[in-house]
Amino acid sequence: MTSNNGLRFLVARKDLHRTRVTTDPDAPASRALADGEVRLAAERFALTANNITYAAFGEAMKYWEFFPAEDPAWGCVPVWGFATVVESAVPEVGVGRRVYGFLPMGTHLVVRPGRVSPYGFVDTAAHRKDLAAVYNQLTFCHADPGYVQAREAEQAILRPLFTTSFLIDDFFAEASYFGAQRLLLSSASSKTAYGTAYCLSLRRGSPGTPQMVGLTSAANHDFVQGLDCYDSVVRYEDIEGLPGNIPTAYIDFAGNASLRRSIHERFADRLTYSCSVGGTHWDELGAGAGLPGPRPALFFAPGQIKKRSAPPPDGWGGQELQRRIGVAWQGFLASVGDPSNPWLRVVEAQGAEAIEKAFSAQRDGRVDAREGLMLAW
Repeated sequence: MTSNNGLRFLVARKDLHRTRVTTDPDAPASRALADGEVRLAAERFALTANNITYAAFGEAMKYWEFFPAEDPAWGCVPVWGFATVVESAVPEVGVGRRVYGFLPMGTHLVVRPGRVSPYGFVDTAAHRKDLAAVYNQLTFCHADPGYVQAREAEQAILRPLFTTSFLIDDFFAEASYFGAQRLLLSSASSKTAYGTAYCLSLRRGSPGTPQMVGLTSAANHDFVQGLDCYDSVVRYEDIEGLPGNIPTAYIDFAGNASLRRSIHERFADRLTYSCSVGGTHWDELGAGAGLPGPRPALFFAPGQIKKRSAPPPDGWGGQELQRRIGVAWQGFLASVGDPSNPWLRVVEAQGAEAIEKAFSAQRDGRVDAREGLMLAW
């Protein structure tokens, strides 16, 4: 942990190559607590391609608004991780409580807990009122049924991504896969993509379940093949070899405009749905106008959560949704940690310089697909 001044990592909102470290606006030296507030000290957080997506879509999806920087030209990238309550003006949230949730890339966060329960609380800070509710929930680690102290890294690295994966699978299954007989998943080595493939693979043998094709680079081909959750794996340069007469849906985890155009031109009216999820190729993002076939639609996980959290018969209810995600998560975690074929190698690093280096590597696509970054100040 740093001094009372704390540190916060910022990124230029219009140029992700520009970064800087400043004092933390939520550190003890920067501001005193007001009544109803709690100060968290961040301990460990994950950095994945998903966080680069948060930055790439920061304006459109309001990710910059969760932890606003004083200078509006700069932004703080949200991350998932663990923090401890170090100061509290809320009796129900005692000092020493450890929480998991959406955090800034900084040493501290001041929150205003509301709807406090034995399981956690919601940050009701005024600036978060109109933001996606799922990101405002912080969970007490001791009350989280999915928490295992020895698997903290896997939880921070994979659990937020896997929740999105579960919801993508649910969205496509509910829509009968939009009539597709084949699903193409780009950036197939990314953790959200192979989490989605894992969920879809559990439906193999069910009527109407399409074939899953993972699209990846030559460098990651063997890794993706070894995951054994895709029906087949195709290198990007070999897409033209895929039969063009099969009804196909595209799940775009890469965000690469050139690749998207190639898919749309290859399958055209045989493309039944085109779904944009992430931006691992954030620097090659582009608009979807003027493409053959269906206009790409952005998948927004909080929207599917809201739908499924509605009480029956319209939804499953919040508790049932969490139960289903939890069951799927435990199965996925077992596959990820299979001693005979582990899917993830955790890499730990600490300090401002290490965090900047890790962000640059993740931004530039230089992180091995097998690695998961776990960082600390």
